[in-house]
Amino acid sequence: MVDQQKIKPLAENGFFADARGSRMPPPHTVARGELRNDEQFYTGKIGHELAANFPMPVTRELLERGQQRFEIYCALCHGRSGEGNGMIVQRGFPQPPSLHEQRLRDAPPGHFVDVITNGYGVMYSYASRISAQDRWAITAYIRALQLSQNAKTSDAGLTGAEELPSR
Repeated sequence: MVDQQKIKPLAENGFFADARGSRMPPPHTVARGELRNDEQFYTGKIGHELAANFPMPVTRELLERGQQRFEIYCALCHGRSGEGNGMIVQRGFPQPPSLHEQRLRDAPPGHFVDVITNGYGVMYSYASRISAQDRWAITAYIRALQLSQNAKTSDAGLTGAEELPSR
């Protein structure tokens, strides 16, 4: 058994014309568990357009997971409330935009997934750190943050004397 013939990985071998012991995988080979056949889920896009809706239902569990991931990965720069005043900014790094700016409130959910996946400006890609499921969870939590900071009294279903005082 010890003396049996074998090809050692990355070792030179005269059997093949290129003298490599390791072979290249066939074209378009996908590692087990890595098939990304749901474009919207993995990229936040449908074709070249940003996805306008979530590929899964937004549940309490998804929002709670999003809050946890936001506080781990995003709050350092964006702050816990999303205002763009995180601890890194207080230490002199460039300030990210507030997640409450009108252009970001109007942005489709796919925008946030795309930015988390590919980075934007001085923000680098988090694709290798945050799973696709968690990118959508963070996006759902960002939407909840935006609603919490920019809600109208009509969003609460209140009318007349029940209305809350405005800020």
